[in-house]
Amino acid sequence: MSGEGQAQFGVNGVQQRRDWPCLTLDESRLILGFFHNMPPVQGVVWHSMRPFSALGRVRLAGQGDCLLKRHHGTLRSVKWLEEEHAFINHLAGQGVSVCPPLVLPDGHTALTVGDWTYEAFLPASGRDVYQNVMSWKPYLSVRQAYGAGVALGRLHLAAAGFKAPARGGAEVPPLLSGLRAVGQPQLVPALQHWAVRQPHLPSALAHRSWVRDVEAVLLPFHQRLQPLLPHIVPAWGHGDWHGSNLFWNGDGVSSVLDFGMADRTCASFDLAVALERAVVDWLALPATGLVAWEQVAALLEGYQSVRPLSALECAQVVAFLPLVHVEFALSEVGYFTGLVHDLASAEVAYTDYLLGHGRWFACGEGKALLARLPALLRQTRGQRGVE
Repeated sequence: MSGEGQAQFGVNGVQQRRDWPCLTLDESRLILGFFHNMPPVQGVVWHSMRPFSALGRVRLAGQGDCLLKRHHGTLRSVKWLEEEHAFINHLAGQGVSVCPPLVLPDGHTALTVGDWTYEAFLPASGRDVYQNVMSWKPYLSVRQAYGAGVALGRLHLAAAGFKAPARGGAEVPPLLSGLRAVGQPQLVPALQHWAVRQPHLPSALAHRSWVRDVEAVLLPFHQRLQPLLPHIVPAWGHGDWHGSNLFWNGDGVSSVLDFGMADRTCASFDLAVALERAVVDWLALPATGLVAWEQVAALLEGYQSVRPLSALECAQVVAFLPLVHVEFALSEVGYFTGLVHDLASAEVAYTDYLLGHGRWFACGEGKALLARLPALLRQTRGQRGVE
């Protein structure tokens, strides 16, 4: 199957322009040839529409398929991927259904060839129900929202024993759901320190009054978070929890995918990410009626059926919700501006995503969601099942 003409999900929906070329047959043969005892490659039978990397399903002679993923080296190094893989392997050891990476003969689970970094996986178990669904869309049913909450609660229980430090160490990998700046007592100085270490971001922000914008739109939310920061219990999280990163068996999650945005944050932050990703139909803005209220309750109910939240964690979820996107959105500005040279998407990332989401939470439905969330968190603690 040729990758020519394959579309990609972009900031405004499906777009024909791809940031990165699809995997080719010759490329797949070359890369998988480095792995141990791989059968001959017959073809690339599917190309993912997800952005930021190239992912393909590769048909292997006599042994089914594997998944091959290519990243630009500035976005993911071998070291950064193997930190992610260590988390995946830990979860697998704790009984979470994930897709552990394939291992090279030297013991590594990623390799660099030219400008690219590669990783490979066996396919996930279950059905890819959300294959053609954009991120930031609600679940297909209330029951699936409940199932997603159950699976996330189980993942957080399993993740509690993983003690690796934040991803990258002194380096700051781009395109993560991070807490390095947002989790500091003073947001603006922390963001300034973080931004200068993000690829392409300083030059991308040079013409913007971004500090003033952050102070106006996001700082009021961070001031509400400040008193809760000393009570955070650090832990790794998935970082991008929504329907298309899950495989399904009916209404239940059969496998968890794509830990590309995972980092050491905390359970309440990661739960807030799951809410932000899936219970607000962001792509329908500026329309109203964007909150899937029944799914909010179902996701929280499912989560707390296996991992009830403390009162402090409940408060943290509410305080994190309007801020979980901040570091990723700013990182996207650098990515679109300096790496793929898509200034229109960079503008969307800055104006509509970074600031637009913050403004939405400050009024109307967004403000109502923050106001109602504490009661929903209390009501769903310890409940079982969805009507």
